[in-house]
Amino acid sequence: MSSEAVDEFVETKVLPEHRSIVGLLRDLMKECAPDAEEVISRGSPAWQGRKLLAIISPSKTHITFAFARGADFDDTFGLLDGVGKTTRHVKIKKVDAVDKDALRDYIRQAVRLDAE
Repeated sequence: MSSEAVDEFVETKVLPEHRSIVGLLRDLMKECAPDAEEVISRGSPAWQGRKLLAIISPSKTHITFAFARGADFDDTFGLLDGVGKTTRHVKIKKVDAVDKDALRDYIRQAVRLDAE
């Protein structure tokens, strides 16, 4: 699932202090969406099923992990932000602040919706 293009993106476009966050997100996607293809979409690392599942956007202060159909999720963890019709996201500033259970749930919901 890992791609050289995504590896290069992480090395050249993600600040060193945020690379462990991206690594964790990549690991969670491999675990929970093993059939998704890791690609560059809209200039950022993303995962593609039948349609776009999730995308990572780096900034100077955090990593945004966005779900293409996040507005359709059952957000029992209350971590999703966004007000648009489809996308919802989580902003992650530190790897040790990641709620892995919540992200696993969101990824599984993305996969489930993509299969419908």
